[in-house]
Amino acid sequence: MGTRGIALVLLAAALLQALLPASAAAEGLVRVALKKQPIDQNGRVAARLSAEERQRLLLRGANALGSGSDDCDVIALKNYMNAQYFGEIGVGTPEQKFTVIFDTGSSNLWVPSSKCYFSIACYFHSRYKSGQSSTYKKNGKPAAIQYGTGSIAGFFSEDSVTLGDLVVKDQEFIEATKEPGLTFMVAKFDGILGLGFQEISVGNATPVWYNMVKQGLISDPVFSFWFNRHADDGEGGEIVFGGMDSSHYKGDHTYVPVTQKGYWQFNMGDVLVDGVSTGFCAGGCAAIADSGTSLLAGPTAIITEINEKIGAAGVVSQECKTVVSQYGQQILDLLLAETQPAKVCSQVGLCTFDGTHGVSAGIRSVVDDEAGKSNGGLKSDPMCSACEMAVVWMQNQLAQNKTQELILNYINQLCERLPSPMGESAVDCASLGSMPDIAFTIGGKKFKLKPEQYILKVGEGQAAQCISGFTAMDIPPPRGPLWILGDVFMGVYHTVFDYGKLRVGFAESA
Repeated sequence: MGTRGIALVLLAAALLQALLPASAAAEGLVRVALKKQPIDQNGRVAARLSAEERQRLLLRGANALGSGSDDCDVIALKNYMNAQYFGEIGVGTPEQKFTVIFDTGSSNLWVPSSKCYFSIACYFHSRYKSGQSSTYKKNGKPAAIQYGTGSIAGFFSEDSVTLGDLVVKDQEFIEATKEPGLTFMVAKFDGILGLGFQEISVGNATPVWYNMVKQGLISDPVFSFWFNRHADDGEGGEIVFGGMDSSHYKGDHTYVPVTQKGYWQFNMGDVLVDGVSTGFCAGGCAAIADSGTSLLAGPTAIITEINEKIGAAGVVSQECKTVVSQYGQQILDLLLAETQPAKVCSQVGLCTFDGTHGVSAGIRSVVDDEAGKSNGGLKSDPMCSACEMAVVWMQNQLAQNKTQELILNYINQLCERLPSPMGESAVDCASLGSMPDIAFTIGGKKFKLKPEQYILKVGEGQAAQCISGFTAMDIPPPRGPLWILGDVFMGVYHTVFDYGKLRVGFAESA
């Protein structure tokens, strides 16, 4: 899972309580009632940072971390003010209970160990005690997962893992013996259960999901998420293993194939603001369906356009304004002369062209597909980045037949709406009614988000604050441009992860 310095641990979650009435079991489903807690400042920090760590992992490379039936197993989730969702699992025999994040953006299971002696954080959470489990098997292989402000470290062990009524035998998982930093100490969840592919599993450990399929615990290799975005309701949502609950979606799912195993990655088309193309993804972008990320993360060029349309507070970029004032007309003339857009910024001298796209002058483009690395240690030059954004914006305005004067004025306005480096953009709660719909093109279909769906409201009454559910994240080619469709999107659209057919499906949530 990705959160900077595992900042996502700041989200508070109540422990799971009790099974629902026996009628649920008669359906072949196991449901768990959940408590809720109000959001606080820690939750805001965690929500905005969740995508930032995912960006770091993507840049660095991978290793950081059917319909309802009697063969389905259901685990209820807790909704923390639409910011994060948690569920309960058991490890060992008899079960030792842990609250975990079910994360499609990572592939390992880890929980705190009773052998964690010197990290204070461990004493604030449930800890796995191998000596109390009759099904424990020693492994001992060291393991570490690096995060932005520290790391967790420990060793692999094997034991039974219980999810609802399912018991996965001999599951390899990490006993965390080091959890440095304050963030782990205040976290209300204990660990993380990854639902990504084995390609990104630390230590190449077999993910829990793989073993569920191998051990024949489910007949259909599919799992699905339903997130209840009504934070005041009793249910937080549920994850269904082996199929999906038809009462939680409307119509048919739109499926797209997984294009790169590791994360649940697929190809996405254009992003529209109030029905108008933003241009950047018109030729296609990659996207990841990620239950471990709270917000929607995308390229800065598009997030800036969205910020401008929804009135989100941004930061002024002097580099962007310099590009517009000194090179704006030249860039516009080159586009009007039908110069290949990828070469425009190199022709004005702000970038160099590496054969596919512009890169900062003096910085070489590093791509190592076999190792799964992409520009991991490089930082783009601000002037080059500003130029490339200006090209995208100008192309979009030219397609709308805007005059040159209007285009240059509009680009200059966008330079004042760039997303904050901290990732959080405030909006006026009273303006929700005038904000546009944002639509994502997936599988040829438009998936719309209304303002009340992509704006997170913190507090009530006059003290209420509204935060944009969009945050900026730039992944360079060949891995990007890339979107992370986190809980803001998955809360609106019921999401199916089809391991058997290697596809992801979306349908309107009910």
